[in-house]
Amino acid sequence: MIMSVFSKIALPDRPRPRVGLCAAVLGLSTLVTLPAHAASPLGVWLTPADRNGQVAHIVAQQCGLYYCGTIARVFDQSGTQIAAPTVGQTVFWNMAADGDGYRGRAYVPAHKREYAAEMHVDGNRMTVSGCLGPICQSQVWQRVN
Repeated sequence: MIMSVFSKIALPDRPRPRVGLCAAVLGLSTLVTLPAHAASPLGVWLTPADRNGQVAHIVAQQCGLYYCGTIARVFDQSGTQIAAPTVGQTVFWNMAADGDGYRGRAYVPAHKREYAAEMHVDGNRMTVSGCLGPICQSQVWQRVN
């Protein structure tokens, strides 16, 4: 009975919103409200040259719930692959997504020290930084693949 009363009420003509425009506005509002997600560090990364002119390929992979990275190859100044004692050494671990980057631990073979570390991936570049107290350093690695 109530339904029949409401069905007889005439509503004024109103312009109907365009479905495409509404979808676009909703889509933009969704983009604005989404949290930032870190780009994936997975792959092979080339480090800058150390004080001896050597560079390394670091393989970044999923290690359980986190990311870790291991030295896979080392090259001398001429680009020749060399046998180095650091091959196979883990240089970062327990890296967990944190906003637009990752936080975890890192080991710097040249310093023979472990640090609290952060990684930020931007396309084919990854900035790796670590601090020991007030002293911080960073490197930019290039994606090999």
